[in-house]
Amino acid sequence: MVVPPASARFAGVHLRDVVECVDVLAEPERLTRPGWWALVGEFEGRVRAWRFARASSDEPARATSAWHGPDPADWTTSMTRAQYVAAVQAVRERIRAGDVYQANLCRVLSAPLGAAGAEPDARALASVLAAGNPAPFAGHVHVAHGQVGVEPVWVVTASPELFLRLEDDVLTSSPIKGTAAVRDGLTPKDDAENVMITDLVRNDLQHVCRAGTVEVTTLLGVEEHPGLVHLVSTVQGVLHPDVARSDDRWAQVLAATYPPGSVSGAPKSSALRVIDELEPTPRGPYCGLVGWLHVADDGRTRAELAVGIRTFWWEADDEGAGRLRFGTGAGITWGSDPQAEWDETELKAARLVGLASTSRPGTAPRVRD
Repeated sequence: MVVPPASARFAGVHLRDVVECVDVLAEPERLTRPGWWALVGEFEGRVRAWRFARASSDEPARATSAWHGPDPADWTTSMTRAQYVAAVQAVRERIRAGDVYQANLCRVLSAPLGAAGAEPDARALASVLAAGNPAPFAGHVHVAHGQVGVEPVWVVTASPELFLRLEDDVLTSSPIKGTAAVRDGLTPKDDAENVMITDLVRNDLQHVCRAGTVEVTTLLGVEEHPGLVHLVSTVQGVLHPDVARSDDRWAQVLAATYPPGSVSGAPKSSALRVIDELEPTPRGPYCGLVGWLHVADDGRTRAELAVGIRTFWWEADDEGAGRLRFGTGAGITWGSDPQAEWDETELKAARLVGLASTSRPGTAPRVRD
């Protein structure tokens, strides 16, 4: 089997020649090494980083072949409409009982892709998404099975949501809560949900930032993306000097903020328990993080990590073939209408899953229960 060359691309920077893979939470000090890193975190907790030897901004990450996605009829869902609606009602009962204020409820779509011993090229799907659904935090990371001494990864994202940006010790997060097809579709429920999660993110950042520096710089801003409109708020603060100077700063920052509040809920610990009880399938990279980190020779660090939404990932199965996966979800509050929340998950998935499928442009996939 020919092993595709390892590559990643974010913010116009193409990374090549993977050097090492690091478990960020176990060995955060290794992220002080100069160079370019691509990061992928799973919602369930594991966060890994791959360091690349070469970076260039003057050439695209070219795919070795055109993208050939799954048949539109082959997609299945981890939760049927009836199961999802019942789970939404279960969250509302938890809210009535005072266990939680809001919880993000998700399902995972998947379809078979790839013959035994064949691994699709993530760069090909990334090109399709860049043309059909441009996103501010789009990118991919692909380290194929067979790279000696380095763990594999296959993730392509069209994320519109900033989880964390670090620049000059300023830590910024821009949670999205509230989604509609058009501006007029946003509701007071969306406003309330966004304010709740913005306050949660503000609290998260206060654990690692200097007292008095954490502030909400934008509240309930409206952003338009292909086929969708989002409510977006922005929170930022200045890292506490003890955190900024520490070799384990990424472990401290992630301990305070991960997983992202916008895709878990409030209070976060209670929401995570509800999610664990109600969702039948692990989310993996979906609702985790994906992005890049650069450490200069003088130690100065910049990073931009997106929330892993609007994100595909591929995994080999036991027979050596594989499945392409995509997650979609909605934030549930007491004001949620269960059928409307299901419709929101459909809205978020339709465009991107359609682009990733082998079909005529604009043809919606037919997801089977």
